[in-house]
Amino acid sequence: MRMEVTNALYDRSLSRAERAGRTIEQMTLEEKVSQLVYKSAAVERLGIPAYHWWNECLHGVARCGTATVFPQAIGLAAMFDADFLYRVASAISDEIRGKYNAYQKIGDHSIYKGITEYAPNINIFRDPRWGRGQETYGEDPYLTAELGIAFIRGIQGDDPDYRKADANVKHYVVHSGPDDLRHEIDVKIDEKQFRETYLYAFARCIREADVACVMGAYNRVNGEACSGSTRLLKDILRDELGFQGYVVSDSFAIDDFHLHHRITDSAVESAALAFNNGCDQNGGTTFLHLTEAVEAGLVKEEDIDRSVQRLLEERIRLGMFDERACVPFHRISEDIVDCPEFRLLAREAAVRSIVLLKNKDNLLPLRREVRTLAVIGPNADSRAVLLGNYAGTPSRYTTILRGIQEEADQRDIRVIYAEGCDLYQEEYRELCDTDLIPEAVIAAQKSDAVVLCLGLSPVLEGEEGELGAVQSDRTDLGLPGRQAELLRQVAAVGKPVIVILCNGSPLSIPEEEPLIDALLEAWYPGEEGGHAVADILFGKRSPSGRMPVTVVNSVEDLPPFESYDMKGRTYRYLEKAPMYPFGFGLSFSGFTYEAEEFPREAALGEDIRFQVKVRNTGTYDGETTVQVYIRNNTTQTKTPVRQLVFFRKIYLRQGESGVVEARIRSRDLAVIEQDGSCVLEPDEYTVYAGGVQPDAVSVALSGETIWEGTFRTVGERREIPY
Repeated sequence: MRMEVTNALYDRSLSRAERAGRTIEQMTLEEKVSQLVYKSAAVERLGIPAYHWWNECLHGVARCGTATVFPQAIGLAAMFDADFLYRVASAISDEIRGKYNAYQKIGDHSIYKGITEYAPNINIFRDPRWGRGQETYGEDPYLTAELGIAFIRGIQGDDPDYRKADANVKHYVVHSGPDDLRHEIDVKIDEKQFRETYLYAFARCIREADVACVMGAYNRVNGEACSGSTRLLKDILRDELGFQGYVVSDSFAIDDFHLHHRITDSAVESAALAFNNGCDQNGGTTFLHLTEAVEAGLVKEEDIDRSVQRLLEERIRLGMFDERACVPFHRISEDIVDCPEFRLLAREAAVRSIVLLKNKDNLLPLRREVRTLAVIGPNADSRAVLLGNYAGTPSRYTTILRGIQEEADQRDIRVIYAEGCDLYQEEYRELCDTDLIPEAVIAAQKSDAVVLCLGLSPVLEGEEGELGAVQSDRTDLGLPGRQAELLRQVAAVGKPVIVILCNGSPLSIPEEEPLIDALLEAWYPGEEGGHAVADILFGKRSPSGRMPVTVVNSVEDLPPFESYDMKGRTYRYLEKAPMYPFGFGLSFSGFTYEAEEFPREAALGEDIRFQVKVRNTGTYDGETTVQVYIRNNTTQTKTPVRQLVFFRKIYLRQGESGVVEARIRSRDLAVIEQDGSCVLEPDEYTVYAGGVQPDAVSVALSGETIWEGTFRTVGERREIPY
């Protein structure tokens, strides 16, 4: 007897659950399984169009043609500004919808043209050798959580009925090691470090931002594959953290179960293991074997229904089955893509992301006496270093050279350009005997000051297998190729040297640093990077970026890359003085910080609130970042050396004062015991408030005074939910 088909999906009088459930009742097993892979098939008789779940928007709509390209994620992190990141993410989601709506009109359902996004990457950038660290928000769990929440909210929107797009937190979890081992490595980590460092941002993004999706990582953790672990996906993600969305595996990660991890013997077994242990959707095609798994008794069809229910409900929430008039985001036009407003936003983001690391004798901003400027280096006129990885295609872009030239023309300053050397090869391209360093030396001799554009590019760091890349992770933290030699020979001319670094992971240059008069960290600054650098160089804007990562002096200062133990890593557990600390950054102006209404005692479980009065004592208008750190003084449990618990930007004109309302979450006063329990106990804490971290190197380099105070928590020791 033939079942009557109804279009419950399109019935807005029903709840989302009812719309999805009634549709599933009419689906065959094969039709249900076809929805559980990254390229969901059409079920035309039920009105379900084909849909591709894999889309990218790390710092702009990616791999989908023209889009506004904002600074790479690590640069967005350097802004230390969750509110501004929300604005960036909101713009990105506008472009996601504008492009999606345009593609829907012509029936294009192919990859990268949807509204379910594989971003943000909230893994902890625990080791500077990791090529994918550029995709993250840095090394600190608190900073990562705050920025992840802001990005998710900007992508998903705040409509009560519909999501603008889906965000996806990845890669869950304990994932930031050697990329060429990711398909086979079994990460061993104790419960304390797992929760103290690796789980924190995921927990907060799930609980505070209602993120739609979680992506399982490639690796194993303590023997269990991340995309097929009952403990990770059910016990922690669903039961403990209360995650309500859908889980997707990393791309083709389930194939690794039998091909590399060797924990199953076949694709059918791999599909069954991942699905039964909590993975709803395969970012690949292995789940197509779930039909066989059901027939073999390895998987229950009613469990298939549960995951299809989640996915169909999400598509309903995205408005895929509702009329244009009902869904506000259906009305976003493709004309918003690459619009002038977003180009200005990209420029502003790039300005905010730039970190001034050194400014000897206040060389910057450049003075009027500079009439001829040499711009030298392999990254000076490079489009690639603007974009980073997972990028879109800007219709317009401004390299550092072009940005400087445009501003110099306005000021009647002559610019001399010399490439100087190849990015990473000892010899210049195919011309083995060509040496371009002498040309750079000549340019420096003719100039009043030199801007050297050095660093890395996505060719030298990124994800395993990226096209055109010669490596993914790094083994050396210094300048590649002949760049250090170029710097030495140009500096020997004796002119003031300004170095602009473009990179996604930190560069350690202790031997070259004394040769540099001014140093700017520009990351991969996006399509407007050249204008942003020029804005800083010529003093149109004062720099306000802060380092989201620690710059160590040498790779010898690091533990083994393969080890996920946090001892000796990041500012929270560092044992050797760094070259540039996390949270560090200079300004053209000066600021003072003083806490007011600071409590000396608080009850366990209460947030700590106080004010930080900030005064601009310099001669430039500009922003600074109020950073609050704590150190636990009395607990018997090992805790971080210090940890960031609050940050906020404030803009002040020269001579102006302002107040920032600071809040330390009571949860961030808890200690993680060795067994992973989260405990509040009566303790004494030192609190630091200033524009940089309160370590000796930051204080020496910045010349700033850090406010310091203590308070105690009182009450009965108790365990609280993580």
